[in-house]
Amino acid sequence: MKRYPQLSAVSSGDLLREGVRNRTPLGLEAEAFIKAGNLVPDEMILKLILDKLKANRWVSNHSSVTDPSPAQPSKNPSASFILDGFPRTATQASRLDSLIPVNLVVSLITPINIILSRIASRWVHAPSGRVYNTDFNAPKVPGKDDLTGEPLTKRADDDEETWKQRLKKFDETSRPLLDHYNQKNVLWTVIGDSSNEITPKLFRELDSRFA
Repeated sequence: MKRYPQLSAVSSGDLLREGVRNRTPLGLEAEAFIKAGNLVPDEMILKLILDKLKANRWVSNHSSVTDPSPAQPSKNPSASFILDGFPRTATQASRLDSLIPVNLVVSLITPINIILSRIASRWVHAPSGRVYNTDFNAPKVPGKDDLTGEPLTKRADDDEETWKQRLKKFDETSRPLLDHYNQKNVLWTVIGDSSNEITPKLFRELDSRFA
């Protein structure tokens, strides 16, 4: 994001965790799905995302996932953003099409053993959302946040069995999702084991499309 300051980021995972942490009605409902390693239902995710887009004035307050008319580009100059972790299903993607015009979808392919290793090494500072990894982005003081000195914690769903189940379900649901965007000619796939390998490829692709 530092390379492209004009872009904002909307993370469905962050929105869900914020709801759980703040004990909102939607957060409490989603918590049971998250702890069980299941994907949160489409309706729940769509409402979270739509509420965020409306709050930022990136879509009209009258926007609805039931509107069959095609999405139109926003006239708001700040409405350049990345959706992280959303959509996860072809159904979500089809309904998102009525809200915003998606012009690029990036599919990151990393071996499962690498993903599980990173999850096992991941620690977070819950109040700020800062993420550390003891393998490649370790805190200056083990177990402490660099800025506040407060203790780091593990996410409740960061255990191997939960993630194995989640990755299996993700693989099953992602195939029709990728087909959806491939048919729209906006899908781009990059393969790599680490951010050092993937990031330069991603930067080149973004620069060639939007710079």
